[in-house]
Amino acid sequence: MDRTEALEYILDHYQNPRNYGEMEGADVSLQGGNPGCGDIVHVYLKFNGDQLEEISYTGEGCTISQAATSMLTEIVQGYTIDQIENMDFEVVVDLLSDELVKTRPKCSTLGLDTIKIATKQYRQKKAVE
Repeated sequence: MDRTEALEYILDHYQNPRNYGEMEGADVSLQGGNPGCGDIVHVYLKFNGDQLEEISYTGEGCTISQAATSMLTEIVQGYTIDQIENMDFEVVVDLLSDELVKTRPKCSTLGLDTIKIATKQYRQKKAVE
């Protein structure tokens, strides 16, 4: 994908977010944000055992934070807890480009970080039950 196509893809996810909205009956939900720039995402996760069955989010902020979160919701659906927890920022680099992630790292990784923390909370919650 060339630079123009990549930017169009990012804008499409920002303008037409996938899996957007609050989720009734989520197993875990978590808000994450970057106070310095005003980016906020709230993720909602529903698991079937160790597998992520459904994910959605709400949020506001810059194009990068919101588009990256939208993209990630499409990718992680169906992943196991281990797969999610083992993801690193390289997945975001693959989605957005190395250049964009280097110039806006906190915005780029907000969705990933929030999804991973929420997944960890779910794992801890299940361990106690």
